[in-house]
Amino acid sequence: MMSGCGGGGGGHGDHGHDHSGHGSCEGHDHGPADLGVAYSLYTRIDTEHVECLNEALEGSGKTVFKPWEERLSRDKFVESDADEELLFNVPFTDNIKLKGVIVVGGDGGYHPSKMRLFKNREHMTFDDVGLAADQEFELYPDPSGTLEYTTKVVTFSSVTHLTLHFPTNFGEDSTKISYIGFRGEYTKAHRHGVTICNYESTPQISDHKDKAMESVGRPVM
Repeated sequence: MMSGCGGGGGGHGDHGHDHSGHGSCEGHDHGPADLGVAYSLYTRIDTEHVECLNEALEGSGKTVFKPWEERLSRDKFVESDADEELLFNVPFTDNIKLKGVIVVGGDGGYHPSKMRLFKNREHMTFDDVGLAADQEFELYPDPSGTLEYTTKVVTFSSVTHLTLHFPTNFGEDSTKISYIGFRGEYTKAHRHGVTICNYESTPQISDHKDKAMESVGRPVM
């Protein structure tokens, strides 16, 4: 597997080095079986609540999050509508430590050329993409689905929601993506019940009756 360059801090392994500009690429080869296990975080996605903005076909954005074995299938894909931009809001069911991302796009100019990641910013829109991303990558066509873009693990160590912004492609009017895969670890999210406490806003006469009678019955000295 080849590790991708991060425009906003690439690196390799789990160290997430920040090169403050253009990272250096270093290749890492792993067997398909290893990758299949590593890229199983799609099972931690709250698929029902995934949002994809500017998708030409409603609901198609959710279909790109699928098993590793189906990453090269082009039957299900998302294509941008009004222009080449796509924006995904991806909620997770558990806490994620994100270590890598793989993107398989359309052929030729339909493949996205840049990816921007935002951590724990729910329901982002195109009005919000002017904010500084937590990490950015220059993308490259990847027909085999093995080019990994390594994230800064310190930054993406506790992710409950991930936004992916694809602002540009390689020259076509629309962008196509057929697979987005996540590598990393997860820990079960602890969902605490809400404790409701009722506080007395005004004194109740019944609660203070004895004290009131005491005051009234006491002779004035």
